[in-house]
Amino acid sequence: MHFRPFTRLDIYIIKKFLGTFVLSIALIMGISIVFDISENIEKFIENEAPLKNIVLDYYLNFIPYFTNLFSGMFTFISVIFFTSKLAFNSEIIAVLSSGVSFRRFLRPYFISALVIASFSYYLGNFVIPGANQKMMEFKYTYIKKRPVNRDQNIHRQIEPNVYIYMDKFDSYSDYGRKFSIERFEDQKLVSKLTSEFIRWDREKKKWVISTYVIRDIDGYNETLTKGARIDTTLAMTPEEFKSQTDDIEMMNLFELIEFIDLQKLRGVDAIEQYEVERHRRTAVPFSSFVLVVIGVAMASRKVKGGLGLHLGLGLLLTFTYIMFQQVTKTFALSGAITPLLAMWLPNILYAIIGYFLYKWAAR
Repeated sequence: MHFRPFTRLDIYIIKKFLGTFVLSIALIMGISIVFDISENIEKFIENEAPLKNIVLDYYLNFIPYFTNLFSGMFTFISVIFFTSKLAFNSEIIAVLSSGVSFRRFLRPYFISALVIASFSYYLGNFVIPGANQKMMEFKYTYIKKRPVNRDQNIHRQIEPNVYIYMDKFDSYSDYGRKFSIERFEDQKLVSKLTSEFIRWDREKKKWVISTYVIRDIDGYNETLTKGARIDTTLAMTPEEFKSQTDDIEMMNLFELIEFIDLQKLRGVDAIEQYEVERHRRTAVPFSSFVLVVIGVAMASRKVKGGLGLHLGLGLLLTFTYIMFQQVTKTFALSGAITPLLAMWLPNILYAIIGYFLYKWAAR
């Protein structure tokens, strides 16, 4: 395949695109940091947070997260902004009149979108999880209390043919009530332990089971064993029953996939939020290509209202895209649609819109 080198037009558009994008992100980051400082300055002073920790542990890790969060929006705004200026100055008309097709005109935009999408994918899957871990540790130390999870009606498979149940588990005290563990062989129950209380001993790294009854079943024979306390090791830890809402954002791609596979193995039903996060990390970077096509198609025509109209329509379309993402995410968490479809449906729909806008703009 013959490679066509970059032309001056390609370099010009790429520089304008990426330059506008970087400037936009830098401005919003500056504003976000100022607002965050004003909101948390009292907590920093009250909890005597060291300046070094504020800068290195919090704000240095704050930047990648919010950069990635706003990247889609500012990709679109950047395209609208400088493409509208090109259209207003009749530069696009001059380019197309020189024999350059609209499809060829899009090439530097796609190259720029590829740079942004690759950067966003790498940040979201490998940089931000580690940054979030440091940022959340700082928050729990100096800004807010660590959340306490009191999970209820827990059903888990902890080993092949071994299942546990707890009515409630308090992650603050590592304490559970109404605990039972069942062991099966050839799909038949061979042993069941029921207990009023179970507690994690942090020093011994063992589970303490109190007021228990063990039923051992051998065909038609059944043996009952009762006791006040037993210390044992089980293939589970208290961390598995704690809220994973923040933990999801602290896992890189490989850790997240491994975590999802483990939860499926253990028979955990409510894993939609993990699946949503997994597919979101791919779908969101890909949206850069969709938004670029829509942005160029909208802004390449010189219309009354100029830049203001283009920016207004662009922002409206961006917010509807973000809102649609949240709606499909809600459907996925409720089980109405699969997480894969939920995360990719906005891209599919807006890609169709982009296709028709492209056809309109290329006429």
